[in-house]
Amino acid sequence: MGTSADDAAAEFHAFFERHHAELARLAHLLTGEADAADDLAADALLALWHRWDRVRAAQHPAAYARGVVANLARSRVRGAVRERRRVALFWSQRSEHTDGPDVAAVVDVRDALRRLPFRKRACVVLRHAFDLSERETALTLGVSVGTVKSQTSKAMAQLQQLLGTRDAASELVGGRN
Repeated sequence: MGTSADDAAAEFHAFFERHHAELARLAHLLTGEADAADDLAADALLALWHRWDRVRAAQHPAAYARGVVANLARSRVRGAVRERRRVALFWSQRSEHTDGPDVAAVVDVRDALRRLPFRKRACVVLRHAFDLSERETALTLGVSVGTVKSQTSKAMAQLQQLLGTRDAASELVGGRN
């Protein structure tokens, strides 16, 4: 007969198998870094394993897991922003100067998503790429449903501005407004 530790391990293994790919995809969409997505998902799952008793007792374990990934992604994005600022500061002290930025002819959705503040990006990704309800998104991010609604609306408007037209933004996030 198995012990409760064996039962917990088997339960976690099943959770891992069910949710690892989804959590890695979420990490990829939130950070824009395909290489880091698996690492972030693994870090999140390790953190979940250490708190497995709390996670399995949670009302929505998958939402809890998404929240852990979102928090890890937020930390990674903030670290990257700090690094870019340090690099920009270093290069701004050099004498080389260009008249203007190099503007690409086509804006990729991932580039547009990266330009959104983290909470707006997280709301759009969870609502449109993961097709979560406003309530599920709110649970995942630990915010109110009203915050999800306003952040998603503002993010979609910003994406429309970045991508050019309302139709282009709607098509790129799966046809939802």
